[in-house]
Amino acid sequence: MILFWYSVIIFIVTIALNIYLLLGFKQIKQLSRLPLQATPPPLAIIIAMRNEEEDLEKALQSVCNINYPNHRVIVVNDRSTDRTGELLETFAQRYPQLQVITVTALPDGWLGKNNALYQAYLNSTEEWMLFVDADIVFHPDAINKAVGYAVKQQLDHLTLLPELVSRSAILNSVFATLSIMLMIDMKPWEAKNPRSKASSGIGAFNLVRRSAYEKMGTHERIKLSPVDDLQLGRIIKKEGMRQDVLAAHGYVSLEWYKNLRELTKGIQKNSFAVANYSAALALYNVMSMLISVALPMPLMFIFGTTTIRIMAGIMLLLHIFYMTIVPPNKWWYAFMIPFSAAFLAWNYLKASVITLVQGGIYWRDSFYSLKELKSNR
Repeated sequence: MILFWYSVIIFIVTIALNIYLLLGFKQIKQLSRLPLQATPPPLAIIIAMRNEEEDLEKALQSVCNINYPNHRVIVVNDRSTDRTGELLETFAQRYPQLQVITVTALPDGWLGKNNALYQAYLNSTEEWMLFVDADIVFHPDAINKAVGYAVKQQLDHLTLLPELVSRSAILNSVFATLSIMLMIDMKPWEAKNPRSKASSGIGAFNLVRRSAYEKMGTHERIKLSPVDDLQLGRIIKKEGMRQDVLAAHGYVSLEWYKNLRELTKGIQKNSFAVANYSAALALYNVMSMLISVALPMPLMFIFGTTTIRIMAGIMLLLHIFYMTIVPPNKWWYAFMIPFSAAFLAWNYLKASVITLVQGGIYWRDSFYSLKELKSNR
C-alpha cells in the first residue's frame, strides 16, 4: 500500500513537472532569433584564467573574433603556473582589443577567481561588463545580440543558458538530469518577473550594467563565494534590479567537465555552498534527489503491481518525450535518469561530509575554512 501511494504521488508530480518545465522553456526567448545591433554600447568582456592552457586558445579565439565594434577583452592571468601567460601574450600581440592583467598574489579573504574579476572591473570603464568563464566558445554574433536585447529591454543583468557539450555520452546524460534539477530550482523563465524570487546567474555569461554591479556591491560583496555567478544574480534580483535569461543553443557552448571524475570534483567544490553551508539543507537536498528522482522508476518497475508498472511506463515515456524535444538531449537519456540522480546524490552527500570533516574547501590550491566562507554569505 505504501508503494502504491508513493507511486501515485510521484506519477502526478512527474506529469505536473514535465508540463511545468516545457511551458517554462517556451517562455524563454531564443538568442538566435534576435537582431544584430549596428552601434552597440561600449563593452568590457572580463575573463579570469588560471592554468587554462588546454582550453584557452579555442575559447579566446572565439571571443577575439566577435561581431562587436566597440568592445575590449580584459583577461586576468591569476597566478598561472602553466603556459597560460605565454599564450595570452601571444594573443595580445595579435589582437589590440585584448588587455592582459597579471595577478601574482591572492589577497586575504578572497577566492582567486572573484579577486581576478574584481581587478578587471577596477581596470575597466565601460558601461556594460560581461563576466565569462575561461572555456566558453561564442558564435560571432552571440554577444552583439545579447547586449542589444539587454539595452532594448532596459535590463540591469542578463544571463544566457549555454549549450553543454562533452566528449562523454554518459556525462551528457548526467548533465541532462542535472539540468532538469537546476531548472526546477532556478526557474529561469521567472527571473524577469519582479514579483518572483527566482533569479539567474551563470558563469558562462553574466552581462551586467556597470551601475547595477556597483549597486549590488561588486565582487567585494561575494569575495568568498564559490558560487559567485549564482550569488551575483541573486543579489541583483534581491536589490530590485531588472534581470532576464535567454536560451543560447548553437550560440554559446562550453565543455563544462570532460568526464565524471571532473564533475565529481566540481560537485565537491560547489555543492555545500549551494546548500548555504547547512548540513540539514544538504541532507534534505540529497534525500529529495533520491526519493523524487533516483528511486521511483526502479522501485515501481521492480516491485510494483501491474498498475504501478503502467504508471512507471507512462513516466518513462514522458521523460523520453521531454529529452527528445529539449536540445541538445537525446531520447535515451531518459533511461539514465535514475543512475544520474543517484550519482549526483552520492557525490553531493560525499562532498558535504568531506567539507564538514575537513572544515572547509580547497579551491585552486588554497584552503578556505567554513568560518571564512560563512562570514561572506
